[in-house]
Amino acid sequence: MAVFTKLTKDEIETYLKDYSIGKLLSYEGILEGIENTNYKITTSNNNYILTIFEKRVNPKELPFFMSLQRDLVTHGFDCPLPIENNNGLIINKIKGKSGVVISFLDGKQLQSILPIHCREVGSMIARFTNITKSSKLKRNNSLNIETWLNIFEKCKESNDKSYYKYFEILEKELFFLKKNWPTNLPKAIIHADLFKDNIFFIEDKISGVIDFYFSCEDFIAYELALAINAWCFDSKTGFKSNNYSSLIIGFKEHASLNINEMKALNVLLRGAAVRILVTRLHDMIYHPKDALVIPKDPKEYLKILEWHQKNTELEL
Repeated sequence: MAVFTKLTKDEIETYLKDYSIGKLLSYEGILEGIENTNYKITTSNNNYILTIFEKRVNPKELPFFMSLQRDLVTHGFDCPLPIENNNGLIINKIKGKSGVVISFLDGKQLQSILPIHCREVGSMIARFTNITKSSKLKRNNSLNIETWLNIFEKCKESNDKSYYKYFEILEKELFFLKKNWPTNLPKAIIHADLFKDNIFFIEDKISGVIDFYFSCEDFIAYELALAINAWCFDSKTGFKSNNYSSLIIGFKEHASLNINEMKALNVLLRGAAVRILVTRLHDMIYHPKDALVIPKDPKEYLKILEWHQKNTELEL
């Protein structure tokens, strides 16, 4: 469950008075997310999403996320379009928090991942970064290697011995990554959170991408690495080579990696695994007893990290 801020019909209607999007007909909370509160609202004009930003999103960074989505839509990329109110404002206050109304995307997240879907993801990443590599927008990656180290240090404060295996592996891996992390690779604004719950499909074709709240300027190859880990591994069967090959084929339809990017891919894949592993570990250790969201198991990404440690060369 992820409706952290509960709204009544009257509260939503009051908020929408400043918009020219029609009369509210119905609304329902969306339970799938874990970061923010989302409501699907249906008006006499269309369907929309009302998003209320919770603690993890810095309100000062919201203009970047909104501008990025507007730029992408302008270039024909399928993602939600932030809606201005009658005063030309996109970000407004509701119950003391920042809120936005964005267009509604048709489609659903996948229940099972096939190679055909991975090809779509690879192609989408190339098209996305082809647009954003010339963007004038700027946002540093707030989940970079220095942040991983800080999160890890906090994790180590736990006295729970069941996590000691994680601590031992991460201690060595973070040392390796800090020593070997690449520099001067091609950059773009990347999504940085392309999990299957953030990509919608209709009949095996991507219909849109949502949740841009980790987006930042970073290596294009790092975006690819994050996606490979998310789309080309199964928690039960491990690495799925057909998914990987298809994702790379899709990417190469619109872009390519240079020799330095190819050489750095294993390090980036390991770093991409550590980013998710260390954040999941932190959320598991410091999970509030009354929290509405169940933390994800870090073991999945420990296995992915260990696979990349043993398999240092993937065909590109």
